[in-house]
Amino acid sequence: MTEADAQKIATHKHYKGGLYRVIGDATHSETGESMVVYEHLWPHARGLWVRPSEMFNGTLEDGSPRFSRL
Repeated sequence: MTEADAQKIATHKHYKGGLYRVIGDATHSETGESMVVYEHLWPHARGLWVRPSEMFNGTLEDGSPRFSRL
């Protein structure tokens, strides 16, 4: 996928520059923890990932967001 193609469907940008599309929210079956399901679009191969919601929506030490909404 090209960067231009990814920008058309991306919902978030990682602080390191990658483009992502949030698929939805999920609940961990064992712990009940809220998770974010998201797809990596660019610059590497596409793939699905999950991350705790608190971490996905969290901020870095300098206060900037880990993932910025586009």
